[in-house]
Amino acid sequence: MTASSRQNGGTFGISAALVTPFRDDFSIDLERMAAHATGLLADGCARVTLFGTTGEGASLSMTERLKAQYALTSAGVAPDRIVACVGGAAVGSVAEQALASLDTGIRTLLVPPPYYFKGVSQEGLFRWYSALIGQIAGQSPRIILYHIPQVTAAALSLELVRRLKDRFGEFIVGIKDSAGDWATTEAFLGERDLQVLVGDERHLAHAVRLGGAGAISGMANLFPSRLAELVATGKNDPELSALVDAVVKLPVTPAVKALVGVMRGEKGWDRVRAPLDSTPASDVEMLREIWQAMGRDKAA
Repeated sequence: MTASSRQNGGTFGISAALVTPFRDDFSIDLERMAAHATGLLADGCARVTLFGTTGEGASLSMTERLKAQYALTSAGVAPDRIVACVGGAAVGSVAEQALASLDTGIRTLLVPPPYYFKGVSQEGLFRWYSALIGQIAGQSPRIILYHIPQVTAAALSLELVRRLKDRFGEFIVGIKDSAGDWATTEAFLGERDLQVLVGDERHLAHAVRLGGAGAISGMANLFPSRLAELVATGKNDPELSALVDAVVKLPVTPAVKALVGVMRGEKGWDRVRAPLDSTPASDVEMLREIWQAMGRDKAA
């Protein structure tokens, strides 16, 4: 590894964008969720991220969020190993989510821009983030900005990210770039006082070699040690990239959950809440075949 790979605010490592398992009645299977999280942390993840895109966070209520956080901490997961994604359109609602997480001792928050209003300006997004930080600053949050415009329809420009960092200093610790556009990732990597986290695992090794701090990764639900090794070495993993190629051609969250069930040999992981649909059996079989052809890490 070169020195540049450790300059963007230190090493973050791998955080699994934790999938949320559901019971038959689509309530959260808290015991399975906690066991999955502790297993991933034991197998190479530095952290787990709750309630993100892969975790179906937009489908979970405040009460469910509180129960999930309590389930993990009660299972022995230290709050400093948990990232909580908080999102919505109303600043007050997002602040409530954030404060509920901060009250449990979780300090690191993943915060996407508001994702209802369309065509908003970068100035409007700056004011939105400023209002949010104003409501939670007293709890000393560590905020990772979440750039995922294909979901939010609100891109975070490099200029906006820089402006927020300059205005709010230590509250803004990094950015998760899930746009899948290498040019954007490379531009963010130029900000040496921010941890740049990659959402697209196919870009991760390259990003690490240029200073990337790690990833919040859906595929870490499947390959925690393999991804941790990738971050440690900066070496490409063509087999893993090929599996990602297949997953992103499908609705990603249901596909990742289906693969978790395949790799663990357990039923029920493929359940997703409406309006999402489970991955069709033919696609699950296609993913199974790709996984079985991979050379190592054939168990979660």
